[in-house]
Amino acid sequence: MHLEYTVIEGDFVNAGSASSSIKKTLKQLNVNPSIVKRVVVALYEAEVNAIAHAYGGVVTADIDAGKILLRVIDKGPGIPDIDWAMQEGNSTASPEVRNMGFGAGMGLPNIKKNVDRLNVQSTVGVGTTVEMEVNLS
Repeated sequence: MHLEYTVIEGDFVNAGSASSSIKKTLKQLNVNPSIVKRVVVALYEAEVNAIAHAYGGVVTADIDAGKILLRVIDKGPGIPDIDWAMQEGNSTASPEVRNMGFGAGMGLPNIKKNVDRLNVQSTVGVGTTVEMEVNLS
């Protein structure tokens, strides 16, 4: 099953729409609730990152019997130092984003804690692809 969603820059009102939709789908597929929670946490963090730090993007989910593969592909400034960005508390969020309660520097670390495989590819000035895989059994 392939699902696709659009993420719009600065659209914090709809942040989490893709993760909510995928949560509903996984529940309908009778996926273990603890696995559903991990998927939703990871994807929500990636969605918010695309909304807060990039110029929007696309979320895709490919679900099969054994795993879910999620990709958040954004067109944004890119991440100059992925190792730095993976450390808790490190954030480049603007003061406006922080005032809304986002940008604490926990996005990528929370994603890593909740997925079985994480791959972050980024090119400065082009964008970032966050690929997450979670085993469903």
